[in-house]
Amino acid sequence: MNSVIVTDVPRAPLALIDLLTGYGVATVHEALGRIGFLGPKLRPIQSGARIGGSAVTALCWPGDNLMIHAAVEQCRDGDVLVVTTTSPSTDGMFGELLATSLRVRGVRGLVIDAGVRDVGELRELGFPVWSAAVSAQGTVKSTAGSVNVPVVVGGQTIRPGDVVLADDDGVLCVPRADVARGVELARARTENEAAAREAFQAGELGLDRYGLRDKLASLGVRYVSAEDYAREQHAPLSR
Repeated sequence: MNSVIVTDVPRAPLALIDLLTGYGVATVHEALGRIGFLGPKLRPIQSGARIGGSAVTALCWPGDNLMIHAAVEQCRDGDVLVVTTTSPSTDGMFGELLATSLRVRGVRGLVIDAGVRDVGELRELGFPVWSAAVSAQGTVKSTAGSVNVPVVVGGQTIRPGDVVLADDDGVLCVPRADVARGVELARARTENEAAAREAFQAGELGLDRYGLRDKLASLGVRYVSAEDYAREQHAPLSR
C-alpha cells in the first residue's frame, strides 16, 4: 500500500455544514434520494448526539492505531474523524486519550468501522462516537497506513472533505459538492413533513394524504368484512 498523509484538504463552509446537520441523518438521506447511508452496523455509544463536520480519514491496519495519531494532526475545528481498516477489525483502536486530543482541536466526533474502548470515559467526556464494535482489546502502533485518502465504509466511499452527519439514526456521507443542494432539499422536505404532521394531528390518514388507497387497489388489495373473510377461509376448494 502506498502510504501518504495528505494535508490541506478543502472543506465545505461550516455555516452550511451546521445548517445541514440540523436536519438530521434520516431527513437528509431521504432528501438526497436515499444515498450515502453507511449502514446499520455503525452505532452510537451515546444517546441524543447529533454532529456534522468535514471528514478527515484514516486508513489503518487491523489492530494498529498509528495512523489515527497521525490523523489528529490534520484535524481542525469542525471536522469529524473517520477511521477504517484494511481488513475487518473489532479491536479497541480509540479511547479517552485520543478523544481528549481531538477535542482540543475542535473535532466534533469519531466514526470508526472498528472498535473503541473507554466507553464510560468517552461518554463522560461528551465526545460523540459511532463505532462497529466496543472492545477492551488494545492495539499497537507499528504499521504505516494513510491519512486523508478515500476510504470505503458500509459500501460508501468517503473522500476527505466530504461532510459526515451522525445521530441516533446512524451515519451519512454527503459529498462536499452536494452540501448546498442538500440544505435546500432537506429544508423543502422538512416543510413538507411539517404540513403532514399538522394534517395527521387533525386526524387525516396517510392513506388519503399520500393517495395510497389507489396504490392498494392497483396492487389487488381489497377490503372485506371479518364475516366475509371468515366465510372465504372456510369455503371448500373448487375442483
